[in-house]
Amino acid sequence: MPPAILYYAIPGFLLLLSLEAWFSYRENRHLYETKDTWSSLSLGIGNVVIGFATRAMIWGLFTFLYRYRFFDLDFHVGWYWVLLFFADDFSYYWFHRTAHNVNWFWASHVVHHSSQHYNLAAALRQTWKGNATGAFLFWAWMPLLGFHPVWILFMQQISLIYQFWIHTEVVDKLPAPLEYVLNTPSHHRVHHGTNLKYLDKNHGGILIIWDRLFGTFQPEEEKPTYGLTNNIGSFNPFIVAFKTWKELLQEARRSGSIQKGFAYLIKPPGWSHDGSSKTVRELRSKAQGVAATLNSVATEKICSGQMQ
Repeated sequence: MPPAILYYAIPGFLLLLSLEAWFSYRENRHLYETKDTWSSLSLGIGNVVIGFATRAMIWGLFTFLYRYRFFDLDFHVGWYWVLLFFADDFSYYWFHRTAHNVNWFWASHVVHHSSQHYNLAAALRQTWKGNATGAFLFWAWMPLLGFHPVWILFMQQISLIYQFWIHTEVVDKLPAPLEYVLNTPSHHRVHHGTNLKYLDKNHGGILIIWDRLFGTFQPEEEKPTYGLTNNIGSFNPFIVAFKTWKELLQEARRSGSIQKGFAYLIKPPGWSHDGSSKTVRELRSKAQGVAATLNSVATEKICSGQMQ
């Protein structure tokens, strides 16, 4: 098993969190709310505890897959670490993008987005069920390619440690070259925004290049509104952890058929068999239709005025 460096980083996380909370209080920024912060910390503790068990499961699977690797990659050479870094970040991008577009993964990932505050405590607000629902499978190709499981799990921890500091409103935009390549607080604020233009954007881990390449990049413009399009409405960590799963399974059962019920698990958040709720794509399409109608009406009025 790799060293659990993520756990060693927790004291540093708590120190930076305390400094940000102190700054928020001193500057009257209202970045923190007590109940919300305790909810985030409770969810983070639960994630750490459950992680001890799931890490062993993932280690076992990746070790098994590594026995059937296609290549023998030597971790003593520099290019190994470059490839490992990009492979991990690429895997994270597709996991994260899928987690926003498939209900099965979103029902767990929603926990991380459930705070209506954007601060370092929200970075610790993590799901208890991510690995249990198969999130680790997005990295399963890496041991087959020849990356040793020790270093795969090690690099995953590096990525998560990096992503802690980008959950802040205290840091504005970085110099343009860094903003172009790296996932930054500005880019990640967009990701946590519920503004229609911000939904399902900026899925990167350490790098933002994948979003630029695959069409999911959105720069920060107006200040984001944080949380969910339909907020959970509770600070109870157990409700936050399980409410979306409960609602998803209830909707699947009410759909009236196995086929429709299964669709609830694999369709995007907001999908419904009767059209009673909308996906992000449907909401954007509707907004574009309204905008086109308003533009058409405005054009007709202008033309009518000119003719008179």
